Amino acid sequence: MLFRQCAAMSELPKAIGIDFGGTSVKTGVVRGSEIIDSAPPIATQDFDGPEPLIAMMVRTVEDLRLRHSKISAVGIGMPGFVHFEKGMVFNLTNVRGWQNVALKGILEAKLELPVVADNDANCMAYAEWKLGAGRGFRDLVCVSLGTGVGGGVIVNGQMVRGANYGAGEIGQTSIDFQGRRGHYGNLGALEDYIGNREIARDAQQAYLAAGISKDIEDCSPVALAEAAQHGDKIALQRWDITGRMLATSMMNACWLLNPEALIIGGGVARAGELLFKPLREHLLQQLSEPFKDHLAILPANFGHEAGTIGAAALALEVAGL
Repeated sequence: MLFRQCAAMSELPKAIGIDFGGTSVKTGVVRGSEIIDSAPPIATQDFDGPEPLIAMMVRTVEDLRLRHSKISAVGIGMPGFVHFEKGMVFNLTNVRGWQNVALKGILEAKLELPVVADNDANCMAYAEWKLGAGRGFRDLVCVSLGTGVGGGVIVNGQMVRGANYGAGEIGQTSIDFQGRRGHYGNLGALEDYIGNREIARDAQQAYLAAGISKDIEDCSPVALAEAAQHGDKIALQRWDITGRMLATSMMNACWLLNPEALIIGGGVARAGELLFKPLREHLLQQLSEPFKDHLAILPANFGHEAGTIGAAALALEVAGL
């Protein structure tokens, strides 16, 4: 049986997935739900503009192709607004110089392979929907909690992309109409409260108000999770507040979309029940039976590999493989 399973895995098509982040670009060879090989990460900020970085990405892909035959397609997830059909990158978050870059066309010409470019949170959502925690669901909302807050939405078994391919930006939805002004002029955007930096900054202020001085590094989500596990009351309170704010956004998504499942991933979600317990409690208090009945609230499966796996899987689907 094990031999047959291994043989079946070896027959699956292979694609290269690229997870383009604000600090690094991670590239891997993906077969099914596994990254079977990867290249050293590329430091995003070491490159002044798209051209030299794209050239390095091409070299990285070609190096992997030397080690792996029969690569069928390339998928890339980008942290910004991407025209999915055209593969045009309109702009990127926290990466200078990337405006209106025809990435799909450039890479296809250089690599002579089918290329798909999409928003990175959509790639994460696709991985979880097709291969991970969301497998088997037809209606779900996926959220990635990290430096920013990204999202992807699947309705009736289809990814929702919107008129200009910008749908699913849950991090830009408001939890306070009089709240903090976001990067795009929107007030009370979720991302401006539960992004990594914002969690740390607000926790630092909470400690200071209690007469405790802490460095910002000691208020990161990782540090807060460790402190909360040791009974730190302020850290526990901050996780309750974070869960409540996420619940507000998820409540809006549930009333709007009536999903079967919410899939929560990203670095902040590694806090586990410190986040999920208040999220469940605060969310379910705000939903009626048709919306909370059988609603699954699940941690993502793939962690930091979701973007790479999802980009590759999406590329294979678009290529018809």
